[in-house]
Amino acid sequence: MTLALAVSLVACSPKQQTETKDMNQLSFTTEQAAWMSAIACDEAKGDLMALESAIHSGLEAELTVSQIKEALSQLYAYTGFPRSLNALGVLQRVIGDRQAKGVKVIMGEDASPLSDDYDALKEGTRVQTQLVGKAFEYEFAEATDYYLKAHLFGDIFARDNLTYADRELVTVSALSGLEGVEPQLKAHIAGARNMGVTEEQLQGIVVALAANGLLAEAGRLTRLLQTEWSKGKPNDAYAQYFVGQSFLQPYFGGVANVTFEPRCRNNWHVHHGAVQVLICVSGKGWYQEWNKPAVPLTPGTVIAIPEGIKHWHGAAEDSWMQHLAIHTQEQPDATNEWLEPVSDAQYNKLTAF
Repeated sequence: MTLALAVSLVACSPKQQTETKDMNQLSFTTEQAAWMSAIACDEAKGDLMALESAIHSGLEAELTVSQIKEALSQLYAYTGFPRSLNALGVLQRVIGDRQAKGVKVIMGEDASPLSDDYDALKEGTRVQTQLVGKAFEYEFAEATDYYLKAHLFGDIFARDNLTYADRELVTVSALSGLEGVEPQLKAHIAGARNMGVTEEQLQGIVVALAANGLLAEAGRLTRLLQTEWSKGKPNDAYAQYFVGQSFLQPYFGGVANVTFEPRCRNNWHVHHGAVQVLICVSGKGWYQEWNKPAVPLTPGTVIAIPEGIKHWHGAAEDSWMQHLAIHTQEQPDATNEWLEPVSDAQYNKLTAF
């Protein structure tokens, strides 16, 4: 794809939006937000095969071409032109394939036109101040400061086919896919909150990444998120397999959040025909395999439990613990074999941390 074509994708003839959007609120449904998170993270990682699949799923969830195109165009500012252009090329190919097969594609409306006297620097400064929470001047690099205000937050954020909240969800999702940019990810988590993204919606990014196999990326975001997760309802259906009280909160894509009260743990058990992945999201806990030392669980810890391995997991003695549980590589005949409880004698050997 040529640069001129990429620019035309961003600057095509605008149409008036049919209704006024609240720019400080997500315009996506829960499912649409999940697929937009996957799309943004796959773009950042440069995984074009996964991106193509996520775009197909996003379109099935009735994300519009306009929304996806805008998100991928915006991301050049965070992940670079090469990844943005490659991703736009994938989007074009997906649209062409679907249209050739007669599959529904919702094009959506482009951004509303700006007034003749629109001042990008002035408006961008206002938007940046809201996002950061205070006036920000990057005096060390004045040109970069101008680009941020006038172009990113002025020209791009002014395009109202995505809201400010939408754009921050996209940005947080993408930065979660990049190593070594934790300061920017942390700043945009705060910016997302300032732009109206709720704690539940931020948690939804973690769940969406985990559900799409982006486990390290979900863990990276979790380490910085520092938010209180819902513990759901008492886990009565499985109470017989736990020592102490646990709670269960199901999420998108077969992901479940299990909450353990202090000292609560599940019995020794074995997963047959599936790999279970745990992502600790809050508190402190333990994971242990048979005849191996226990491994501490803290927010962001990711554990992949091989099929057929006897193990248990639960909370530390002085802390609640919550983890997401995801099953991958699941076979049609997958089962869970529950075994003996973890005795107090076994549990009490663990050293506090």
